[in-house]
Amino acid sequence: MEFELEYNSERPLMIIPEYGRHIQKLVNHCVALSDKEERNTMAKAIVDVMGNLQPHLRDVPDFKHKLWDQLFIMSGFNLDAESPYEKPSREELQEKPDSLAYPKSASRYRYYGNNIQAMIDVALAWEEGEKREALVYTIANHMKKCYLNWNKDTVDDAVIYNHLYDLSDAKIDLRNSEEALSESRNLLKKRSSQQGKTNSKNYKSNNRNNSSNNNNRRK
Repeated sequence: MEFELEYNSERPLMIIPEYGRHIQKLVNHCVALSDKEERNTMAKAIVDVMGNLQPHLRDVPDFKHKLWDQLFIMSGFNLDAESPYEKPSREELQEKPDSLAYPKSASRYRYYGNNIQAMIDVALAWEEGEKREALVYTIANHMKKCYLNWNKDTVDDAVIYNHLYDLSDAKIDLRNSEEALSESRNLLKKRSSQQGKTNSKNYKSNNRNNSSNNNNRRK
């Protein structure tokens, strides 16, 4: 007796490969059934089998709904069976998601990060006064520190004031301010000090790990 080999390349593509070809064949058979009650019974049985094949879905909220949706998708939306949930549509599945708006600071001066924009928005929400002015200069100093971290070792305060003016949509204007921000060398000194502490911690941690490994080898 001769057996005809069947290659995957010659088989129809599976819509959801995770469930395997046997489940896909069961779905196709269910679609082809002429008796509606028999289709409904088989559809429920297929959903139960799908749930056993994907036990991790039980941790997903409303996982039964997800299984029924996948059943209709695997049928090419041709299955006429009663579902306890609203049937998905092909149009709903193929609908493109709405575009996500980029953070306001993403397109301008990325080295400041999104937190700076949030701080600026908070400052704009405060009433005019000493507290708001103190917050504004704190933001400007932090911007200067961020600029130095990502660009170079020095920056003129006027550059920071111009960027702050731009990011606040011209609502915070320090361009004519005579008050100077923290000196670059002081900000860089803090950065170097923080990096030194981090390197020291890593060095001590590596030494402890090496010492532990050596002790284990001796044992």
